[in-house]
Amino acid sequence: MGLVCSNGEEMQKMKNLGSIGSSGRLSAEEYEDEEISKLAISTFQSKEEEIERKKMEVREKVELQLGRAEEETRRLAHIWEELEVLDDPLRKEVAMVRKKIDLANRDLKPLGLNYQKKMLTESERMRMKKLDELCKIIESLSLKP
Repeated sequence: MGLVCSNGEEMQKMKNLGSIGSSGRLSAEEYEDEEISKLAISTFQSKEEEIERKKMEVREKVELQLGRAEEETRRLAHIWEELEVLDDPLRKEVAMVRKKIDLANRDLKPLGLNYQKKMLTESERMRMKKLDELCKIIESLSLKP
């Protein structure tokens, strides 16, 4: 940013030129005012330059941080893709194993029912056999005087 002269400054210079005495010099007060003005302008310009420099430093830091953030975002996206690639086969394997388990359970259910029926039938037969034996024993005991 440069310093732009305003109409007020130009008028001040004109006054200074008009107030030059016959000897061609400015009065001490005018000289002091001019020096103070120059010092103020110089201070203003240096502060303006300092602000500009700080602004540039902050901009560079922000751009650097944004660059890092973008790089980290790309890295995380890449890692996420790798994890999805690793995770996907596992999902497929788990789904296949679940299907096999479901099929095995479906096949085992009728077998289990058949087994229960056979066990019930066998249990009934054994009970009847023991009952017959018990009846024979009771008959043999009742026939004996």
